Amino acid sequence: MCPIAMAPAAGTGPEAGFRGVIRVTFGTAAVPAAEGDAGMAGHDARFDAADREALASLIAVLEQARVGVRLVLAGPPADVAAAAAAAAACGLLEEEVTLLANESGRRLVFCAHCRTANTTVQGVGSEVDCEGCATTLAFSGHFSRRIGGYLGFAAHAEEAA
Repeated sequence: MCPIAMAPAAGTGPEAGFRGVIRVTFGTAAVPAAEGDAGMAGHDARFDAADREALASLIAVLEQARVGVRLVLAGPPADVAAAAAAAAACGLLEEEVTLLANESGRRLVFCAHCRTANTTVQGVGSEVDCEGCATTLAFSGHFSRRIGGYLGFAAHAEEAA
């Protein structure tokens, strides 16, 4: 299913052709039960954060999956978003992925000016200073599943003119 060729280590994931529910949690999130997964085979994975190694493991598991697999992601918003972006890159559709992000936690805000990914614990509608260009960024509900973050734009652009 996933175009990235990565062979999983023995015993780390489901067998080839897996068609069940893959539940992935980040941080201290509890393993969720997805609606409609009764009777389906399940595979649970827990990671501290959606770092490079965790996403590589997720991709390896998704590579073994076939049409009909369901993915449930739970944890901090930044981790859930990064994992959802990896799943989308592997070919999973929005209908196959359930996102259960905590209301609080780290979020990624992408600067529209210098393309830096900034991490913040501020809520949607807040402002954050860009680590790349020092622009004060405002971010709203404009979320990109492809990049796994919110779009940040100059918060006081109208005032500078």
